[in-house]
Amino acid sequence: MARLAPGVLPRTSGESTGVEGNARLTSSIAAALFALLFVEGLTILQIGRLIRPHVFIGFVLIPPILFKVATTSWRIAKYYRGDPAYVRKGPPAPLLRLLGPLVIVLSMAVVASGVGLVVVAPSSWHSQLLQIHQATFLLWFLATAVHVMAHLVETATLAPRDWFGRTRRQVRGASARQWVLVTSIGLGLVLATWLTPYAAGWRVISN
Repeated sequence: MARLAPGVLPRTSGESTGVEGNARLTSSIAAALFALLFVEGLTILQIGRLIRPHVFIGFVLIPPILFKVATTSWRIAKYYRGDPAYVRKGPPAPLLRLLGPLVIVLSMAVVASGVGLVVVAPSSWHSQLLQIHQATFLLWFLATAVHVMAHLVETATLAPRDWFGRTRRQVRGASARQWVLVTSIGLGLVLATWLTPYAAGWRVISN
C-alpha cells in the first residue's frame, strides 16, 4: 500500500467531499449566526436605548439566515432525492426533523415582521406587527434553543475546520465556503447600512 508523505492528508471521495463541505458551510454560518444573535439578544435587554443597534444587527442577520436555510435545504433535498452520500450520512434525529421546518418558518416570521415594522408597513399596522414580532420571536427562541443545543458539538467541531491549514486541506472548496460566509455577512452589513437610517418605525418599537 502506498504511504502518504508526512503532512499530506488523504483526499475524501467526491461524494463524501460534498457532504462534508455542506456540513462545514452550514456549521460555519451557524457559528456566525450564533455570535450575531448573542449580540442581538444583549440589545433586547435595553431595547429602548439600543433600538438602533437592534435594528442594525437584525438586518445583518437576514442574508446569513437565508444562506443557512439554503444549505440546510440542500442537504434535505439531496437526502430525500436518494443521493447515496447523503443517504449514508442519514437524516437528523426525529425531533430535529420536526423542529427544522418550524425553526425556518419562525425565522422567516421574525424577519418579515421586523422588516415590516421598521421600513415597510404603514404606522397603523405597527401595533399588530409588534405583537407578531414579539410572539414569533418567543416561539423562535424556544425552538432554536433546542436546535442549537442539539447541534452544538457538531457546530463547534466543524465550523473552524475550513480556517486552519491542516483541516482545510482535507475537503476541497474551503476558500469557496469561506467566501460564501464572508459574502453573507457582507451583504448583511450593506443591507443594514442602507436601511437602518430609514427605519421609520423604530420609535414605535421602543415605546
